[in-house]
Amino acid sequence: MSELIKVGMADYKVGRNPSSLISYGLGSCIGIALYDAVAKIGGLAHIMLPDSTQARSAENPAKFADTALPLMLDEMIKLGALKPRVIAKIAGGAQMFTFANATDVMRVGERNADAVHMLLKKMDIKMVADDTGGNYGRTVVLHLDTGIYRVRTIAKGEKEL
Repeated sequence: MSELIKVGMADYKVGRNPSSLISYGLGSCIGIALYDAVAKIGGLAHIMLPDSTQARSAENPAKFADTALPLMLDEMIKLGALKPRVIAKIAGGAQMFTFANATDVMRVGERNADAVHMLLKKMDIKMVADDTGGNYGRTVVLHLDTGIYRVRTIAKGEKEL
């Protein structure tokens, strides 16, 4: 029986077919889906910030791209995924608010997306789909039977990555 596993903010979960992983309300956060199509094992991280080394408190490693991704990949491998087969799909990274004097610090969504791109490249994980940017929130679902990453928005409808 299929189980819908909820991934909260600053959280990640891994699972296998026939489950699905869902994360609600991605704004500037990024939903990073990793998937091994042969083993039908995947993970979904809802990261809030790009880099744990820049944070005052890094107590929750799932909050940051640089710490959440390696942990999630390790858990997938323990379930039977093989790193060379793992692909990535990402969504989120919106600029939810605009400011007249916006600085780089305020462009969290863009910084998150850039950090995830660089980290995936560094980890040698192929990114096959990207739905980042814009100024609207997203809810994402990773279907572990097919690897389809469904992105739902209020303004833009639904798409499959």
